[in-house]
This record gives sequence, C-alpha cells and structure tokens, in this order.
Amino acid sequence: IQDFIESARRKRDFTLPAETSPEKLLAHLNLLDDDGRLKNAAILLFGKKPQKYFITSEVKCMQFFGNKIERPLPSYQIYKGDVFELIDKATDFVMGRLNNWVGVRDKGRTASVETHLEIPTEVIKEAIVNAVCHRDYRSNASVQVMLFRNRVEIWNPGTLPYGLTIAKLYENHKSIPANPLLAEPMYYKGYIEKAGTGTWDMVDRCRKYGLRDPQFLQDEDFKVVIYRPSGDFNGQGPSQGPSQGLGRNILDMCREPKKITTLCETFGFSNRTKFRERYVVPLLRDGYIGMVIPEKPTSSKQMYRTTSKGVEFLEANA
Repeated sequence: IQDFIESARRKRDFTLPAETSPEKLLAHLNLLDDDGRLKNAAILLFGKKPQKYFITSEVKCMQFFGNKIERPLPSYQIYKGDVFELIDKATDFVMGRLNNWVGVRDKGRTASVETHLEIPTEVIKEAIVNAVCHRDYRSNASVQVMLFRNRVEIWNPGTLPYGLTIAKLYENHKSIPANPLLAEPMYYKGYIEKAGTGTWDMVDRCRKYGLRDPQFLQDEDFKVVIYRPSGDFNGQGPSQGPSQGLGRNILDMCREPKKITTLCETFGFSNRTKFRERYVVPLLRDGYIGMVIPEKPTSSKQMYRTTSKGVEFLEANA
C-alpha cells in the first residue's frame, strides 16, 4: 500500500500523503463497504495471497516451439500475487523470450549498444493489463498468455462491456472498465489510462514498428493476437497481406459467403458505405475476397466470399 501511494503521487499527483493509513486509503478508493469490510477488489489489489480467495485470478503463461498448442512446452509458468504482480510477471515472461536485435557500438563514443525488441514492451503490457483488469472474475477460467513462434495470444474470460465493439477497439473510444474498482487504482499507479486509448495505442505502436495490426477477437473468451515479425527477425518485420484493421477477421468470417449488412453488424459498424470503402474494397482490389454476384456489384443480394488467395493467406498466417 505504501508503494502504491508513492507511485500514485509520483505518476498521477495523488492527493493522499505518503503516511496515509491503509484504512483511509481503502476508504478513499471505495474498497470498503458500508460496514467497513473489504471488497473483493481490495483483496485483488493489495492482498498478500489473493488466490486463497480467488483461485482463478492467477495468470498462466506458456511458450510453444511452433505455431500451435502442442507439447512439449519449453516454458510454462503459473503466476500468483496481486494484480500488479501478475501484470509485471506475465509481461517479463513474454519480453524475456522475444528476440532482441542488438546493434553495433560506435567506437570511442559510448559503451551502450542500441537494441530493438521484436515487439514494443508497451504493446505486450497493455494487452496483459487489459486482460487482468477487464476479465470476468466470476469465471472459473484464468488469464492465459501464450507465446508462439509467430505470435503472442492473450486470453481472458469475459466479454466486451456493453457499448464497445471490436471495430471501436481500432480507434479512440470512451473508457468503459468492466471492473471500475480495479481500474481506478491501476490508473493511479500508471498501468492504464482513463481516456480509452489503450487498444488504439497498441495498434498505432505496431504500425509504427512495422508490425501487422493486432487482432481483437470475441468468442467464448476475449482474445488479443499480437503478431511477431515474419521471416528472419531483422528489427523491422514489414507487414504483408490484409493485416490492417479488420482485414483478417473479414477473411475468416467470409469463408462462408456473407452480406455487407452481416459484416457491419458483426464488427459494430452502422455506416455500410464507410465500412465497405475502408475494409471491403481493399480486400476486393487485392483479390483476397470476391463477389458472389460479380455481374451485379450493387445488388441487394450481394455477398462476399474469401478467395483461394485469401484462404492461403489465412492458412499461412494461422
């Protein structure tokens, strides 16, 4: 708790003094009920052994040799502790196993050497922060972090809050925390922002780094896929194929023919024209999808289907 107060004062101009008692801090953060009893979030944030009360609040981290889940595993760790410890340990697990390009020291100028990780640390940490902060703690499942040869996947039990869609995650959006009593202290300690820029920041950093866009997928669980550079790592890893925005999601969905209205509804777009111009037209132009009725491009019955080129792309980047 003392470490939290010191960090919050340094990073967010937190108003409570360093000598604040635990009781006053917990009350200030709304982590005590009307009878002065600890709320669940207090245990997850500051408990010495949160997993004693919330068994599945642990984070499971796995590394695989290839691009699919199969044994043997070169590394498998189950991390326990408060939410801050879980995030730090899981982030270190991934970053310590990624490739790191090392430059050449300039003679006579400095002893430091330029380094360049495959994926920015901020991208991995943001995905893990979101998984730990926004998961459904009523679920019997745990957050899982999986490192494959070509990607990193972060799974968390739960669904997007009402009002958020997959499409909105690719742009700035309002902040809708699933667990606000966790989110506020995590904000004070500098782990998250309140502006709702986290997922967009992940996308932007990946693009500037020369990586493919992350994928955000909602099924029984919520999943984030962060792609490692393709081919031999050279510190750049240029994007190839329909990697921007929802391109891969559209290809996967259109294995069976789909109408534009179905695609818009699935990805949370109300403007069909904007969605078509931004996502569908580039895929049509590059031959990754095709029209079911090409002779009538504006037909109300028009549907789109992933081409053999699109299927090959998906299989090659599975």
